[in-house]
Parts: sequence; structure tokens; C-alpha cells
Amino acid sequence: MSGQRFGIGIDFGTTNSSIARVSASGEVELVRYPAAGAMVEAYRSLLYLDLVKEQGRRRIKSWSGPAAIEEYLAAETKGRLIQSLKSFLSSRGLRGTEVFGRQMTLEDLIARILRDLREGAEAQFGAPVDRVVAGRPVRFVGAEKDTDNTFAEERLRDAFHAAGYREVEFELEPVAAAHHYQSTLDHDELILIGDFGGGTSDFSLLHVGPKRSRNLLGNSGVGIAGDAFDAKIVRELVSPALGRGSNALSGMGLEKVLPAVPNWVYAKLEHWHHLSFLRTSSTMNMLSSTIATALEPGKIEALIHLIKEDLGYELHRSVQRVKVALSAESEAIFRFSDGVVEIERAVTRREFEDWIAEELAQIEECVDGLVARSGVAPADVDRVFLTGGSSFVPAVRSIFERRFGTEKIRAGNEFTSVARGLGWSALERVRL
Repeated sequence: MSGQRFGIGIDFGTTNSSIARVSASGEVELVRYPAAGAMVEAYRSLLYLDLVKEQGRRRIKSWSGPAAIEEYLAAETKGRLIQSLKSFLSSRGLRGTEVFGRQMTLEDLIARILRDLREGAEAQFGAPVDRVVAGRPVRFVGAEKDTDNTFAEERLRDAFHAAGYREVEFELEPVAAAHHYQSTLDHDELILIGDFGGGTSDFSLLHVGPKRSRNLLGNSGVGIAGDAFDAKIVRELVSPALGRGSNALSGMGLEKVLPAVPNWVYAKLEHWHHLSFLRTSSTMNMLSSTIATALEPGKIEALIHLIKEDLGYELHRSVQRVKVALSAESEAIFRFSDGVVEIERAVTRREFEDWIAEELAQIEECVDGLVARSGVAPADVDRVFLTGGSSFVPAVRSIFERRFGTEKIRAGNEFTSVARGLGWSALERVRL
């Protein structure tokens, strides 16, 4: 990466992405993108694809980021809204998907987002953005072996190249966050970095500071984070209102009572970006045929409406609002309303914490394992730096407060600290 006088880092996230450029003088500049009449530094990592008619011919047109959301919300007949593409990188069985009769690879879809990120950065910087340091999780979602992580990284590299980036080097996301944190220090520290993304939670333990080179003691990660928390809210607050747990009559004489809708439908519902996968003729026919024998047909009709109108994004926004509210208050109201489906229910923070108890336990186990393998005691850790959206969840923060002490917890630039750190990492490589 010689020849550049600055470093550029790209954090391609499950939910949000961002780009930072760090100059030789240490100035950090975040790329800002237009969104709903404002300028934002966190770019939504999603795609919207639709069939449009131009010059008498129909073709597939795509939008990414904020523009994708605007096109999706404005469309009367919805196309395909796709998110969390990063979560599928380790899956060898998922090569791509069919969109309006055209087969598109996962790399093609990711490259579409990365290209728009690059073009936005080039417009702001007035210079090519083709040599970058990009982030990657310690453990990709679904990765069980090191070979799975390698496979996922190579797919991500291919997507970067397809998007016009000539040279890409990777840095672990929690290590990148450490680069950012180190840039704020005037002394040496032993720190634990916790990076909470949409699909993964990653941790690194390392020595940092202006007087010594970084000394990485260990990394660890687990394939759960914000998306898993959202799924539990959908399971407990939304799915029951759409027929989960309700029954239908079955048998020749309708003498049997069975679940009205199979559980796999609600499993898809828990991940809103999977909702469009339910819009198949076989699934819709199955649901429609259930109405006649369902004991609560109104709930099944509401489910059909949600799928038919592809309301996953609207549902996701309602879930996000209540999750944010519960980070600040002990009780909040969940509301979802589109004129047909109406769901409203009070929920307490304690209920939410009970729902995500299994995920919290996995995070605790991951952190404890990292500290033990690194051969340090919790008391030896000087600071804990938390970044990413789920770091705001009180139950998550409590994991670190109990082990290391409230006074050691630090946070800042929760949605852009990884990009900032990747920029610093890129600058260091330029100087080598």
C-alpha cells in the first residue's frame, strides 16, 4: 500500500457500514452519506432490488443503503429488500439467490453495496479509494472451524475486488477498535475490547499505548449479537399475535387439534431479512388453507398480510425502537401498526433480559474463556472498551461491570470506532 499519504479503513458491517480516512497528521475523516434529508456516517448495509421498465424493456435495478430504504418504502408493490448479507459468508451451501429470474451470487450482492460505499468516499475525498484495510470478525456467523473463517474471508475479498477495490488487507474488528482507542491514549494500558455487531460479538485482549507496540494476548468471538436479541423480541412479542402457539382442527372429522402454522415459518419471521423467503406460492397457499380450520383465523390472516406486503423492514424498526427504549428505561411499549396488523404490548427490561439469557451466557463464557487463556486476572485489565450497537444494552454492559468494575468501562463512537481504527491500521501499513 505504498504511495498513499493516508490510510483508508472500511467497516462492512452486518447492519451498518462506514469508511474512515486517517491522514499522516492524525486527522480522521468519516465519509458522510445522504439519508432522509441529513448526512450520516453509518451506512445501512442493505440492498433493494426491483423490476423497472425503461425504454420499453424491463430490467432489474438495485439501490443500496439509505436510498434502498427510501425506494422500498415508496414502492406500492414491493421488490426484494435484502440485509445481513455478511451473515451468510461462511455458508458453503448458500452461493446466492434468484432475483426476478436472475441468479445472483452472494459476492455480487455484497459488491453492489461496497461499490456504492467506494463511490461515495471518492466523491467526498476527491481521490480514488481502491486500497483499503477492511474489518472482519474474529469468528464469522456460522463458522465452526478455521477453514470456515478462511472461506468467508476469501468470499469477502472477492466481493471487494468485484466492487473495484484493487488492494484489500483485513484486520480483526476488535483489534481495529483497539487502534482507535489507542489513538486517544497518552499512556500504556492492558485493555479488553468488546465489539458488538449485528451478527457477531468479538473480543480482544491486548497491550496498547504510545510507549509500546501493540501486544495481542488473545482473540475470541461468538456468532451472536444484535440480530439474535431482535429475534427474541419478535418471538415473544410479535409471533404470538401472528398465530405462533395457536391451533387448528385437523383430521377427517376435524377431531384433532394441531399447531395452525409450522414453527419454521416463525423462525423465518424472527429474521426480518428472511421474510421475503416466505413469499412463495407454496407457503402462501399453505397459510391460506389453514384459515378455514384455524381456531384463531384472524392471527393467520395478519401473518399472511405481513408476508404478502413484505413488512419486515417496518417490523424491524418497531423492534429497534423498543430495544433502544429498554436500554434507557425499565419498561417500554412495543407498537407495530400498518392499518391492518396492530400489535401493542408493554414489556419490561427484566422480561427482555430473560428472553436473551442464553445469548448473554454465551457472551459471558466467551469473555471468561479469553481472559483465562490469556493468563491474566480481571484485576490486571486497565480498561474495557465497548463498541457497537448492542454495547448499549444494560445486561451486556453488566457482564463487564461485574467482572472488571464499572469504573473501567469506556465507550465512544459506538458505530464508527471500528472504521476509525481500520483507518489507523491502514496508515501504519502505509508508513512501513
